[in-house]
Amino acid sequence: MKKPYVIVNCASSIDGKIALVGKKPLKISDEEDMARVHKLRNECDGILVGIETILADDPKLTVKEKYVGKAKQPVRIVLDSKFRTPENAEVMKPNAKTIIVTTCKEFKKEHVEVIKCGDAKVDLIKLMEILYDRGIRKLLVEGGSTVIWEFLKNKLVDEMFVFFAPIIIGGDAPNIAGGEGAKKEEEIIKFEIKSIERIGYGYLVNFIPQYEQ
Repeated sequence: MKKPYVIVNCASSIDGKIALVGKKPLKISDEEDMARVHKLRNECDGILVGIETILADDPKLTVKEKYVGKAKQPVRIVLDSKFRTPENAEVMKPNAKTIIVTTCKEFKKEHVEVIKCGDAKVDLIKLMEILYDRGIRKLLVEGGSTVIWEFLKNKLVDEMFVFFAPIIIGGDAPNIAGGEGAKKEEEIIKFEIKSIERIGYGYLVNFIPQYEQ
């Protein structure tokens, strides 16, 4: 199967939460980790998030030049089955090219392209082939939790970076990987720890998925 090299990156509390209770956004990374994230973005051809991240955080998904010098803006990709991306969302602004992936419509207008890929929900396997054919060789997945689970479940992730901040959020706040989760032991996704590095006030762990053949 043709697909980009897929990197998942997220920041988490030590109890695995990526936002506050009620999905309220929380900046978890410190300045040192933000510099790492923007350097990683600058190395990638595309940045992918789900519609819930757009609605909750309204991210720009761009590279800030203050962290990298001369920035190379990757293609912004939004998984949005029902096309709920607001017209005034940051990803709709002409800071970089945007691809919105739906199950309901297709069109192209200036820097924004909407493509249909799947029926009930976005077909990630097919999407990987589409992105590869469009020249996206390295793809950065930044969330949210359901998107991260779907990529892992479909064995599409090549490596994963998690910045752990020394905080606990607790409750039913969103986790690193949400979605339906593993219902049987054999569905658990196992990882090898490639490295652990102290960054700022937290730790960065680089994981490599160990998928069952």
